[in-house]
Amino acid sequence: MSLSKNSRLKVAFLAVAVAVAGLTTAGPAVAAPPAATAAASQTQDPAIPTDFVTLPTSPLRSEGSQEVTLTYRNTTPTPTTVAPQLLLTSPDTGPFLSPSDVRVERRTGHGCWVPVRLGSQTGTLFTDLVGAQRTLGAGETLRERYRVTVLNPGVVGTVEPRVALYG
Repeated sequence: MSLSKNSRLKVAFLAVAVAVAGLTTAGPAVAAPPAATAAASQTQDPAIPTDFVTLPTSPLRSEGSQEVTLTYRNTTPTPTTVAPQLLLTSPDTGPFLSPSDVRVERRTGHGCWVPVRLGSQTGTLFTDLVGAQRTLGAGETLRERYRVTVLNPGVVGTVEPRVALYG
């Protein structure tokens, strides 16, 4: 991965983290008494990931659909909050991907495919972290299946699955 792609991913992550932090801390902080607010500011905000586990990438197929499975096992002795995320990155020199270029769906526990809304930042499309958060018990495994379909012929990119870790 080149420096410019790393920079774009970092900017995209930072923008999402700032937006999420602003949304999640504004409500409770306003209603909390001053002592509770001070104590909360000394602990890590659970809405901001502390790390990411990057999973194997693949080229974005320009024809048909491709399925992507994210698998992560909690190997710690305690419950861990995680969130699966799918990044679709553009080539370094463009053209940049747009949410209208692809359709992303997630497979439910009942076997149905449901649409997933994509955010976009600096040529990277991404799935939401906040709605995807869940707690894995010690030894539990997260398995999330996505289907990516290119809607705009000629689109080029990379599918980059990862898992956000919290706290």
